[in-house]
Amino acid sequence: MLGVLLGMTTLGSTGVPLVLPTIAHHFDVGFGDAAWMVTSCALLIAVGAAIYGRLADLFGIRIPFLIGMVLYVAGSVGAVVAPTFGLLLVARIAHSMGAAALPVLIPALITGLFEGEARQRALARSHAIAIVLGALGPVLGGVIGGLLGWRAVMALPLLGAPAFVVLWRWLNLRGTGARFDVVGAVLVSVAAAGAVLILQSAASGLMAACAGVALLLLCLPFVVVHVRRHPDGFLPLLVVRNRLIRRSALGASPVIAAWFTLLITVPAALASQGRPSWTVGLFLLPGFLVALTMPRLVSRMLVELGAYRSLLLAAATATLALGLAVAGDLVDSSGALAPILLVAAFCLIILAISLGPPALASAVAGAVDARVRGVALGTSNLMFAVGGSLGAAVVGGLVEPLGTAAAVGLVAAASGVGLVSLSISRRVSRDGATMRGSIIELETS
Repeated sequence: MLGVLLGMTTLGSTGVPLVLPTIAHHFDVGFGDAAWMVTSCALLIAVGAAIYGRLADLFGIRIPFLIGMVLYVAGSVGAVVAPTFGLLLVARIAHSMGAAALPVLIPALITGLFEGEARQRALARSHAIAIVLGALGPVLGGVIGGLLGWRAVMALPLLGAPAFVVLWRWLNLRGTGARFDVVGAVLVSVAAAGAVLILQSAASGLMAACAGVALLLLCLPFVVVHVRRHPDGFLPLLVVRNRLIRRSALGASPVIAAWFTLLITVPAALASQGRPSWTVGLFLLPGFLVALTMPRLVSRMLVELGAYRSLLLAAATATLALGLAVAGDLVDSSGALAPILLVAAFCLIILAISLGPPALASAVAGAVDARVRGVALGTSNLMFAVGGSLGAAVVGGLVEPLGTAAAVGLVAAASGVGLVSLSISRRVSRDGATMRGSIIELETS
Protein backbone atom coordinates (compact mmCIF):
# COMPACT_ATOMS: atom_id res chain seq x y z
CA MET A 1 0.00 0.00 0.00
CA LEU A 2 2.91 2.34 0.72
CA GLY A 3 4.27 1.67 -2.74
CA VAL A 4 0.85 2.35 -4.28
CA LEU A 5 0.57 5.72 -2.53
CA LEU A 6 4.08 6.76 -3.54
CA GLY A 7 3.44 5.42 -7.04
CA MET A 8 0.32 7.49 -7.54
CA THR A 9 2.38 10.57 -6.70
CA THR A 10 4.99 9.54 -9.25
CA LEU A 11 2.31 8.76 -11.82
CA GLY A 12 0.91 12.25 -11.40
CA SER A 13 4.33 13.72 -12.20
CA THR A 14 5.40 11.42 -15.03
CA GLY A 15 2.15 11.86 -16.95
CA VAL A 16 2.47 15.66 -17.12
CA PRO A 17 5.32 15.93 -19.70
CA LEU A 18 3.12 14.25 -22.33
CA VAL A 19 0.55 17.07 -22.15
CA LEU A 20 2.92 20.04 -21.77
CA PRO A 21 2.55 21.04 -25.46
CA THR A 22 -1.25 20.88 -25.09
CA ILE A 23 -1.15 23.02 -21.92
CA ALA A 24 1.17 25.54 -23.57
CA HIS A 25 -1.19 25.82 -26.54
CA HIS A 26 -4.32 26.00 -24.37
CA PHE A 27 -3.05 28.91 -22.27
CA ASP A 28 -0.97 30.48 -25.05
CA VAL A 29 2.35 30.27 -23.15
CA GLY A 30 5.78 29.09 -24.25
CA PHE A 31 6.99 25.52 -23.74
CA GLY A 32 9.67 26.78 -21.32
CA ASP A 33 6.95 28.37 -19.18
CA ALA A 34 4.86 25.21 -19.32
CA ALA A 35 7.93 23.18 -18.27
CA TRP A 36 7.69 24.85 -14.86
CA MET A 37 4.93 22.32 -14.25
CA VAL A 38 7.77 19.80 -13.93
CA THR A 39 10.64 21.95 -12.65
CA SER A 40 8.58 23.30 -9.74
CA CYS A 41 8.22 19.69 -8.57
CA ALA A 42 12.00 19.31 -8.30
CA LEU A 43 12.35 22.64 -6.49
CA LEU A 44 9.68 21.92 -3.88
CA ILE A 45 10.77 18.34 -3.25
CA ALA A 46 14.28 19.67 -2.56
CA VAL A 47 12.99 22.33 -0.16
CA GLY A 48 10.30 20.23 1.52
CA ALA A 49 12.21 16.99 2.01
CA ALA A 50 14.25 18.01 5.04
CA ILE A 51 11.29 19.83 6.64
CA TYR A 52 8.99 16.82 6.52
CA GLY A 53 11.80 14.56 7.73
CA ARG A 54 12.54 16.73 10.76
CA LEU A 55 8.83 17.09 11.58
CA ALA A 56 8.60 13.30 11.60
CA ASP A 57 11.56 13.03 13.97
CA LEU A 58 9.98 15.47 16.42
CA PHE A 59 6.22 14.81 16.19
CA GLY A 60 5.93 11.37 14.61
CA ILE A 61 4.70 10.39 11.16
CA ARG A 62 1.01 11.34 11.35
CA ILE A 63 1.18 15.15 11.57
CA PRO A 64 3.54 15.75 8.61
CA PHE A 65 1.78 13.02 6.64
CA LEU A 66 -1.57 14.74 7.17
CA ILE A 67 -0.14 18.14 6.16
CA GLY A 68 1.35 16.64 3.02
CA MET A 69 -1.83 14.85 1.98
CA VAL A 70 -4.02 17.95 2.46
CA LEU A 71 -1.73 19.95 0.17
CA TYR A 72 -1.50 17.01 -2.24
CA VAL A 73 -5.27 16.63 -2.67
CA ALA A 74 -6.03 20.37 -2.67
CA GLY A 75 -3.35 21.02 -5.27
CA SER A 76 -4.58 18.21 -7.51
CA VAL A 77 -8.16 19.43 -7.40
CA GLY A 78 -7.03 23.00 -8.06
CA ALA A 79 -5.03 21.88 -11.10
CA VAL A 80 -8.07 20.14 -12.58
CA VAL A 81 -10.28 23.25 -12.39
CA ALA A 82 -7.66 26.01 -12.89
CA PRO A 83 -9.00 28.65 -15.34
CA THR A 84 -5.62 30.33 -15.99
CA PHE A 85 -2.03 29.15 -16.32
CA GLY A 86 -1.03 31.17 -13.25
CA LEU A 87 -3.59 29.38 -11.08
CA LEU A 88 -2.64 26.06 -12.64
CA LEU A 89 1.00 26.65 -11.67
CA VAL A 90 -0.02 27.65 -8.13
CA ALA A 91 -2.08 24.47 -7.83
CA ARG A 92 0.82 22.34 -9.07
CA ILE A 93 3.10 24.03 -6.55
CA ALA A 94 0.68 23.13 -3.74
CA HIS A 95 0.48 19.58 -5.07
CA SER A 96 4.28 19.32 -5.18
CA MET A 97 4.59 20.70 -1.64
CA GLY A 98 2.33 17.89 -0.48
CA ALA A 99 3.97 15.24 -2.66
CA ALA A 100 7.38 16.16 -1.18
CA ALA A 101 6.30 14.45 2.06
CA LEU A 102 6.00 10.98 0.60
CA PRO A 103 9.59 10.25 -0.60
CA VAL A 104 10.77 11.05 2.94
CA LEU A 105 7.98 9.82 5.23
CA ILE A 106 7.37 6.48 3.52
CA PRO A 107 11.05 5.37 3.85
CA ALA A 108 11.05 6.76 7.41
CA LEU A 109 7.99 4.63 8.23
CA ILE A 110 9.51 1.52 6.65
CA THR A 111 12.89 1.95 8.37
CA GLY A 112 11.08 2.43 11.69
CA LEU A 113 9.05 -0.76 11.28
CA PHE A 114 11.71 -3.10 9.84
CA GLU A 115 15.36 -3.95 10.44
CA GLY A 116 18.17 -5.60 8.47
CA GLU A 117 17.31 -7.59 5.36
CA ALA A 118 13.57 -7.15 5.93
CA ARG A 119 14.07 -3.37 5.79
CA GLN A 120 15.98 -3.59 2.50
CA ARG A 121 13.32 -5.81 0.95
CA ALA A 122 10.49 -3.54 2.10
CA LEU A 123 12.25 -0.41 0.80
CA ALA A 124 13.01 -2.05 -2.53
CA ARG A 125 9.52 -3.45 -3.06
CA SER A 126 7.63 -0.31 -2.06
CA HIS A 127 9.76 1.85 -4.32
CA ALA A 128 9.65 -0.65 -7.18
CA ILE A 129 5.84 -0.72 -7.00
CA ALA A 130 5.93 3.07 -7.11
CA ILE A 131 8.12 2.93 -10.21
CA VAL A 132 5.70 0.52 -11.90
CA LEU A 133 2.95 3.09 -11.49
CA GLY A 134 5.33 5.92 -12.37
CA ALA A 135 6.32 4.16 -15.59
CA LEU A 136 2.64 3.86 -16.41
CA GLY A 137 2.39 7.66 -16.14
CA PRO A 138 3.77 8.50 -19.61
CA VAL A 139 1.53 5.85 -21.17
CA LEU A 140 -1.60 7.09 -19.40
CA GLY A 141 -0.57 10.71 -19.84
CA GLY A 142 -0.34 10.25 -23.59
CA VAL A 143 -3.47 8.14 -24.02
CA ILE A 144 -5.72 9.96 -21.52
CA GLY A 145 -4.41 13.36 -22.60
CA GLY A 146 -5.14 12.53 -26.22
CA LEU A 147 -8.63 11.18 -25.54
CA LEU A 148 -9.93 13.18 -22.55
CA GLY A 149 -7.69 16.25 -22.43
CA TRP A 150 -4.95 17.53 -20.12
CA ARG A 151 -7.29 18.19 -17.18
CA ALA A 152 -7.93 14.45 -16.87
CA VAL A 153 -4.16 13.94 -16.54
CA MET A 154 -4.07 16.51 -13.70
CA ALA A 155 -6.66 14.35 -11.87
CA LEU A 156 -4.53 11.17 -11.93
CA PRO A 157 -2.83 11.80 -8.52
CA LEU A 158 -6.25 11.78 -6.83
CA LEU A 159 -6.46 8.05 -7.47
CA GLY A 160 -3.94 7.53 -4.65
CA ALA A 161 -5.85 9.51 -2.00
CA PRO A 162 -7.89 6.52 -0.66
CA ALA A 163 -4.64 4.74 0.22
CA PHE A 164 -3.97 7.42 2.83
CA VAL A 165 -7.18 6.53 4.67
CA VAL A 166 -6.20 2.86 4.71
CA LEU A 167 -2.69 3.65 5.98
CA TRP A 168 -3.75 6.06 8.74
CA ARG A 169 -3.84 3.46 11.52
CA TRP A 170 -0.30 2.32 10.69
CA LEU A 171 1.17 5.81 11.04
CA ASN A 172 1.79 5.40 14.76
CA LEU A 173 5.54 6.00 15.02
CA ARG A 174 6.14 8.66 17.65
CA GLY A 175 8.69 11.46 17.61
CA THR A 176 11.03 12.73 20.31
CA GLY A 177 8.71 15.59 21.30
CA ALA A 178 11.50 18.14 21.09
CA ARG A 179 10.86 21.72 19.94
CA PHE A 180 10.91 22.40 16.20
CA ASP A 181 13.83 24.61 15.14
CA VAL A 182 11.92 27.14 13.02
CA VAL A 183 14.94 29.37 12.35
CA GLY A 184 17.04 26.44 11.17
CA ALA A 185 14.22 25.19 8.96
CA VAL A 186 13.80 28.58 7.29
CA LEU A 187 17.53 29.05 6.73
CA VAL A 188 18.06 25.58 5.25
CA SER A 189 14.95 25.83 3.06
CA VAL A 190 15.87 29.23 1.64
CA ALA A 191 19.48 28.15 0.99
CA ALA A 192 18.24 24.99 -0.75
CA ALA A 193 15.82 27.03 -2.86
CA GLY A 194 18.71 29.30 -3.85
CA ALA A 195 20.83 26.35 -4.97
CA VAL A 196 17.98 24.92 -7.04
CA LEU A 197 17.22 28.31 -8.65
CA ILE A 198 20.87 28.60 -9.69
CA LEU A 199 20.74 25.17 -11.32
CA GLN A 200 17.48 26.02 -13.06
CA SER A 201 18.61 29.47 -14.22
CA ALA A 202 19.25 28.06 -17.71
CA ALA A 203 15.52 27.46 -17.95
CA SER A 204 14.30 30.39 -15.88
CA GLY A 205 16.60 33.21 -17.01
CA LEU A 206 18.95 35.72 -15.44
CA MET A 207 16.50 36.85 -12.76
CA ALA A 208 16.27 33.31 -11.35
CA ALA A 209 20.08 33.04 -11.33
CA CYS A 210 20.48 36.35 -9.51
CA ALA A 211 17.79 35.42 -6.99
CA GLY A 212 19.40 32.03 -6.39
CA VAL A 213 22.87 33.51 -5.86
CA ALA A 214 21.47 36.15 -3.50
CA LEU A 215 19.54 33.59 -1.43
CA LEU A 216 22.49 31.21 -1.23
CA LEU A 217 25.04 33.87 -0.28
CA LEU A 218 22.65 35.40 2.23
CA CYS A 219 21.61 32.21 4.01
CA LEU A 220 24.54 29.78 3.74
CA PRO A 221 26.80 31.55 6.29
CA PHE A 222 23.88 31.73 8.72
CA VAL A 223 23.19 28.00 8.17
CA VAL A 224 26.79 27.16 9.09
CA VAL A 225 26.71 29.31 12.23
CA HIS A 226 23.27 28.05 13.26
CA VAL A 227 24.23 24.36 12.90
CA ARG A 228 27.33 24.91 15.04
CA ARG A 229 25.40 26.75 17.74
CA HIS A 230 22.46 24.31 17.67
CA PRO A 231 23.96 20.84 16.99
CA ASP A 232 20.60 19.19 17.78
CA GLY A 233 18.51 21.68 15.80
CA PHE A 234 16.71 21.34 12.48
CA LEU A 235 19.85 20.09 10.72
CA PRO A 236 21.71 18.02 13.33
CA LEU A 237 25.49 18.26 13.28
CA LEU A 238 25.62 14.47 13.46
CA VAL A 239 23.91 14.28 10.07
CA VAL A 240 25.97 17.06 8.48
CA ARG A 241 29.26 15.39 9.40
CA ASN A 242 28.22 11.93 8.20
CA ARG A 243 30.33 11.23 5.10
CA LEU A 244 28.27 8.23 4.05
CA ILE A 245 25.13 10.36 3.75
CA ARG A 246 26.91 12.99 1.66
CA ARG A 247 28.60 10.49 -0.64
CA SER A 248 25.50 8.36 -1.11
CA ALA A 249 23.24 11.33 -1.92
CA LEU A 250 25.72 12.93 -4.31
CA GLY A 251 26.34 9.58 -5.98
CA ALA A 252 22.61 9.02 -6.44
CA SER A 253 21.85 12.52 -7.75
CA PRO A 254 22.88 11.71 -11.37
CA VAL A 255 20.12 9.10 -11.40
CA ILE A 256 17.36 11.63 -10.71
CA ALA A 257 18.99 14.13 -13.08
CA ALA A 258 18.87 11.55 -15.87
CA TRP A 259 15.28 10.65 -14.95
CA PHE A 260 14.01 14.23 -15.24
CA THR A 261 16.00 14.75 -18.44
CA LEU A 262 14.74 11.66 -20.24
CA LEU A 263 11.22 11.95 -18.86
CA ILE A 264 10.77 15.06 -20.98
CA THR A 265 13.24 14.69 -23.88
CA VAL A 266 12.33 11.13 -24.89
CA PRO A 267 8.58 11.84 -25.35
CA ALA A 268 9.42 15.15 -27.05
CA ALA A 269 11.81 13.41 -29.44
CA LEU A 270 9.25 10.72 -30.25
CA ALA A 271 6.62 13.40 -30.88
CA SER A 272 8.93 15.48 -33.09
CA GLN A 273 7.75 13.69 -36.24
CA GLY A 274 4.14 14.71 -35.66
CA ARG A 275 3.04 11.66 -33.68
CA PRO A 276 -0.07 12.30 -31.52
CA SER A 277 0.37 12.06 -27.77
CA TRP A 278 -1.50 8.76 -27.47
CA THR A 279 0.92 7.16 -29.96
CA VAL A 280 3.90 8.47 -27.99
CA GLY A 281 2.37 6.96 -24.87
CA LEU A 282 2.16 3.57 -26.57
CA PHE A 283 5.80 3.88 -27.66
CA LEU A 284 6.73 4.14 -23.98
CA LEU A 285 4.76 1.03 -23.01
CA PRO A 286 7.95 -1.16 -22.93
CA GLY A 287 9.17 1.02 -20.05
CA PHE A 288 6.08 0.02 -18.09
CA LEU A 289 6.69 -3.65 -18.92
CA VAL A 290 10.27 -3.33 -17.64
CA ALA A 291 8.95 -1.69 -14.47
CA LEU A 292 6.71 -4.71 -13.84
CA THR A 293 9.83 -6.83 -13.29
CA MET A 294 11.37 -4.35 -10.84
CA PRO A 295 9.72 -5.24 -7.47
CA ARG A 296 11.37 -8.65 -7.18
CA LEU A 297 14.52 -7.77 -9.13
CA VAL A 298 15.37 -4.61 -7.18
CA SER A 299 14.66 -6.30 -3.86
CA ARG A 300 17.04 -9.13 -4.72
CA MET A 301 19.74 -6.80 -6.05
CA LEU A 302 19.63 -4.59 -2.99
CA VAL A 303 19.97 -7.56 -0.64
CA GLU A 304 22.74 -9.30 -2.62
CA LEU A 305 24.75 -6.26 -3.74
CA GLY A 306 24.23 -4.01 -0.74
CA ALA A 307 23.27 -0.35 -0.74
CA TYR A 308 26.54 1.15 -2.00
CA ARG A 309 27.12 -1.21 -4.94
CA SER A 310 23.45 -0.83 -5.87
CA LEU A 311 23.99 2.94 -6.04
CA LEU A 312 26.98 2.38 -8.32
CA LEU A 313 24.93 0.16 -10.62
CA ALA A 314 22.05 2.66 -10.72
CA ALA A 315 24.41 5.55 -11.60
CA ALA A 316 26.11 3.49 -14.33
CA THR A 317 22.74 2.48 -15.81
CA ALA A 318 21.56 6.10 -15.81
CA THR A 319 24.72 7.21 -17.63
CA LEU A 320 24.23 4.49 -20.25
CA ALA A 321 20.60 5.53 -20.72
CA LEU A 322 21.65 9.13 -21.37
CA GLY A 323 24.20 7.92 -23.93
CA LEU A 324 21.55 5.94 -25.79
CA ALA A 325 19.27 8.99 -25.83
CA VAL A 326 22.05 11.09 -27.35
CA ALA A 327 22.62 8.42 -30.00
CA GLY A 328 18.89 8.24 -30.69
CA ASP A 329 18.79 11.98 -31.34
CA LEU A 330 21.85 11.95 -33.60
CA VAL A 331 20.79 9.15 -35.94
CA ASP A 332 18.33 9.66 -38.80
CA SER A 333 14.98 10.32 -37.11
CA SER A 334 13.04 9.03 -40.10
CA GLY A 335 14.42 5.50 -39.69
CA ALA A 336 13.54 2.77 -37.22
CA LEU A 337 16.78 2.98 -35.21
CA ALA A 338 16.06 6.34 -33.54
CA PRO A 339 12.85 5.29 -31.74
CA ILE A 340 14.45 1.97 -30.75
CA LEU A 341 17.36 3.78 -29.09
CA LEU A 342 15.04 6.26 -27.38
CA VAL A 343 12.76 3.53 -26.04
CA ALA A 344 15.82 1.55 -24.86
CA ALA A 345 17.07 4.66 -23.04
CA PHE A 346 13.68 5.02 -21.35
CA CYS A 347 13.70 1.37 -20.26
CA LEU A 348 17.20 1.69 -18.79
CA ILE A 349 16.33 4.81 -16.82
CA ILE A 350 13.35 2.92 -15.38
CA LEU A 351 15.84 0.36 -14.02
CA ALA A 352 18.13 3.08 -12.65
CA ILE A 353 15.38 5.07 -10.92
CA SER A 354 13.93 1.84 -9.51
CA LEU A 355 17.23 0.91 -7.85
CA GLY A 356 18.77 4.26 -6.88
CA PRO A 357 16.33 5.74 -4.31
CA PRO A 358 15.80 2.57 -2.20
CA ALA A 359 19.57 2.00 -2.18
CA LEU A 360 20.05 5.57 -0.99
CA ALA A 361 17.38 5.21 1.72
CA SER A 362 18.91 1.92 2.91
CA ALA A 363 22.42 3.40 3.07
CA VAL A 364 21.26 6.49 4.98
CA ALA A 365 18.96 4.63 7.39
CA GLY A 366 21.77 2.31 8.42
CA ALA A 367 24.23 5.16 8.98
CA VAL A 368 22.41 7.23 11.64
CA ASP A 369 20.60 6.91 14.94
CA ALA A 370 16.84 6.42 14.82
CA ARG A 371 16.27 9.80 16.52
CA VAL A 372 17.59 11.70 13.48
CA ARG A 373 16.67 9.19 10.80
CA GLY A 374 13.85 11.34 9.40
CA VAL A 375 15.97 14.44 8.89
CA ALA A 376 18.85 12.31 7.57
CA LEU A 377 16.52 10.85 4.94
CA GLY A 378 15.17 14.33 4.24
CA THR A 379 18.65 15.84 3.86
CA SER A 380 19.77 13.07 1.52
CA ASN A 381 16.57 13.53 -0.50
CA LEU A 382 17.30 17.26 -0.64
CA MET A 383 20.71 16.62 -2.22
CA PHE A 384 19.13 13.95 -4.41
CA ALA A 385 16.49 16.41 -5.63
CA VAL A 386 19.15 18.99 -6.51
CA GLY A 387 20.27 16.51 -9.17
CA GLY A 388 16.72 16.46 -10.48
CA SER A 389 16.88 20.23 -10.76
CA LEU A 390 19.93 19.86 -12.99
CA GLY A 391 17.97 17.62 -15.35
CA ALA A 392 14.95 19.92 -15.35
CA ALA A 393 17.17 22.95 -16.01
CA VAL A 394 18.79 21.29 -19.01
CA VAL A 395 15.42 20.43 -20.49
CA GLY A 396 13.93 23.85 -19.89
CA GLY A 397 16.85 26.05 -20.88
CA LEU A 398 19.44 24.31 -23.02
CA VAL A 399 17.53 22.09 -25.43
CA GLU A 400 16.38 24.95 -27.66
CA PRO A 401 19.74 26.81 -28.02
CA LEU A 402 22.02 23.73 -28.02
CA GLY A 403 19.81 20.95 -29.34
CA THR A 404 18.66 17.80 -27.58
CA ALA A 405 21.83 15.77 -28.19
CA ALA A 406 24.18 18.42 -26.77
CA ALA A 407 21.97 19.18 -23.76
CA VAL A 408 21.48 15.52 -22.86
CA GLY A 409 25.19 14.98 -23.46
CA LEU A 410 25.98 17.54 -20.77
CA VAL A 411 23.84 15.64 -18.27
CA ALA A 412 25.56 12.41 -19.36
CA ALA A 413 28.97 14.00 -18.69
CA ALA A 414 27.83 15.16 -15.23
CA SER A 415 26.44 11.69 -14.54
CA GLY A 416 29.77 10.14 -15.56
CA VAL A 417 31.64 12.45 -13.19
CA GLY A 418 29.27 11.47 -10.38
CA LEU A 419 29.80 7.78 -11.17
CA VAL A 420 33.60 8.15 -11.04
CA SER A 421 33.35 10.12 -7.79
CA LEU A 422 31.14 7.47 -6.24
CA SER A 423 33.57 4.72 -7.30
CA ILE A 424 36.55 6.61 -5.86
CA SER A 425 34.79 7.36 -2.59
CA ARG A 426 33.85 3.70 -2.23
CA ARG A 427 37.46 2.66 -2.77
CA VAL A 428 38.72 5.25 -0.30
CA SER A 429 36.13 4.19 2.27
CA ARG A 430 37.07 0.54 1.82
CA ASP A 431 40.80 1.26 2.10
CA GLY A 432 40.18 3.46 5.13
CA ALA A 433 38.18 0.72 6.80
CA THR A 434 40.97 -1.79 6.10
CA MET A 435 43.55 0.61 7.56
CA ARG A 436 41.46 1.20 10.69
CA GLY A 437 41.08 -2.55 11.12
CA SER A 438 44.84 -3.04 10.84
CA ILE A 439 45.46 -0.32 13.43
CA ILE A 440 43.00 -1.92 15.84
CA GLU A 441 44.69 -5.29 15.37
CA LEU A 442 48.11 -3.77 16.08
CA GLU A 443 46.82 -2.02 19.19
CA THR A 444 45.25 -5.18 20.59
CA SER A 445 48.37 -7.23 19.87
